[in-house]
Amino acid sequence: MHALAEKLRLRTDPTIFFASAGFALLFALALVIAPDAIGAAFKAGRAWIVTNLGWFFILGVNVWLGFLVWAAASRHGHIRLGPKGARPEYTNLSWFTMLFAGGIGTVLMFWGVAEPISHFSNPPLPGVEPFSEDAAQDAISIAIYHLGLHTWTIFTLPGLAFAYFINRYELPVRVSSVFYPLLREGIHGPIGKAIDIASILGTLFGVAVSLGLGSSQIAAGLDALWGTGTGPWVQVAILAVLTGVAITSIVVGLDKGVKFLSNINIGMAVGLMIFVLVFGSTLFLLRGIVETVGLYITNLPRLAFWNDMLADTSPDADGWGWQGGWTVFYWAWTVTWSPFIGLFVARISRGRTIREFVSGVLLAPSLFTLVWFAIFGWQAMGFDGIGAEARAAMGAEAGQISAAVADSVPLAMFAFLEHFPLTTFIQGFAVVIVAIFFATSSDSASLVVDMLCTGTPTPGPVHQRVFWGAAEGLVAAMLILLAGDAGLDALQQVITVVGLPIFVLVCMMIPSLIRGFAQEEIDHITIGTRPELSDFAREEDEAEPAARAAE
Repeated sequence: MHALAEKLRLRTDPTIFFASAGFALLFALALVIAPDAIGAAFKAGRAWIVTNLGWFFILGVNVWLGFLVWAAASRHGHIRLGPKGARPEYTNLSWFTMLFAGGIGTVLMFWGVAEPISHFSNPPLPGVEPFSEDAAQDAISIAIYHLGLHTWTIFTLPGLAFAYFINRYELPVRVSSVFYPLLREGIHGPIGKAIDIASILGTLFGVAVSLGLGSSQIAAGLDALWGTGTGPWVQVAILAVLTGVAITSIVVGLDKGVKFLSNINIGMAVGLMIFVLVFGSTLFLLRGIVETVGLYITNLPRLAFWNDMLADTSPDADGWGWQGGWTVFYWAWTVTWSPFIGLFVARISRGRTIREFVSGVLLAPSLFTLVWFAIFGWQAMGFDGIGAEARAAMGAEAGQISAAVADSVPLAMFAFLEHFPLTTFIQGFAVVIVAIFFATSSDSASLVVDMLCTGTPTPGPVHQRVFWGAAEGLVAAMLILLAGDAGLDALQQVITVVGLPIFVLVCMMIPSLIRGFAQEEIDHITIGTRPELSDFAREEDEAEPAARAAE
């Protein structure tokens, strides 16, 4: 494999590169040859995981959040994520802006209207009347629960592990590096390579599902504007065009390509949000933003541990309970992004303390998500009519967005924008935003996957990066064709199965970090070197006295 890598002029670990590329291409080929069998296998896998391990996903993310809060508040919170004497490379404002860039994307555009309206019209909690005030409050609370602190917990934990072990001990830029305290030099052996291959494949599938959702939303927008249709082949055509844009950005490079597109989509997304605030029910929305903070804080403990235990989760039931289609799907999907986003936030956070890192990465994007859902979610529910009296007064206009979501989830944002002035222009504007998010997700993920293969922050050869961009597009296209008319449900099946092994890997990052913290002697360990096993064993006896002396 080394000879082949040299012949192809690759700069990478041949085992990791060829194994990852081979599995991805074999999967795409299998989807072409036997789509029905593959689809049935993923459906069965998802049924088993949701039935038997849904509680594990829900409990796991809560444990991760608790660990991060402990790490930030503990005596380890002052540790800097970099070599001795390192200081942050970016100002707080620039750092928060880049965190915002890393977190916003097709997810908020896709679900910003669709999720609150879905829970508003079909309340998941028992005893709640559809379209009632209680349904509206629960809907907004659940939406922010799914995409607020808990989503960013899934990104923050791997990000902290990357930043600690890669920045502080100068280990290779690979997922296996975060397990150095547990595996030691074994991170360079078969187990370490297996971890890296699984992480790369998980990232590819996670991004592919996002691209599938993004192309379906773009198709819905174009159909609303020009009646182009929304079938699988329309989505594949959109995918092909925008994958070409992403590959162009990859060729141009990080600073000129990815950074340029990221800056554009940030400005456009904020502009759309301000447009909705100004031309919508402004006073209602401003009051809603404030009230949403209280709703989120009040309802979070209940929602965080609710796992739908009384639902019929048998494989023969109609679905696998509400949580199987929502929370478990979200956590499984999000965790496949965790190597990608985690490496990104680790890279821009070099020199910050653990306390700064955890506080900033958890709170800043979560606050923006809260404001986004408060504006889009409350306005959408307001258009549909909150409460029996409001709906009766609205007459035929009540429930129009809910009906559109029931018919097609990707259509939600465009049905919502029909209630605003300059409808055609603003719908086209939304299509462009989703398209740019699509391109930035693809090109950024391609660069990160390439770094995970090379093990260095320096990008590999252009043709090597282009390969990963094309591979993401190919896997996404195959998933779209596999999904067919089943659409979102088929994508949920795939990502739930793929997300499980990545979820287990992230769980193991906690004992690795704890063991790393245990050997952290500021006065005795030379930063930039790898502590040996004896250091870890000795530190278990000396950690507490050393900490008290340092304080």
